[in-house]
Amino acid sequence: MTYEEIMEKNLTLSFEFSLYVAQHPEFASHIPPNSRVVLLPGDDPELAHINRETVDKSLELDDEPSRPIVYVEFKRLLPARSRLVRPRVRSPRALALA
Repeated sequence: MTYEEIMEKNLTLSFEFSLYVAQHPEFASHIPPNSRVVLLPGDDPELAHINRETVDKSLELDDEPSRPIVYVEFKRLLPARSRLVRPRVRSPRALALA
């Protein structure tokens, strides 16, 4: 897996994790303040392994080496769905007449 693929996948997972925590604040209450959160997707064992290795290596550079580490395991990320409601394709002319 390339560095770019790892970054793209982790960016997506981080965004989804943030959404989950915003929608389930009780889940966030189990995470100590200032923790390092490591996401471990069950459907991508290679990425999970890379994320575990990365946190181990990054501890050497952490400005707070005693910072708690929380591993968040999950089965998979569901496919993205659009939330658009009744979209229509309109031409510029039709929009000008509206």
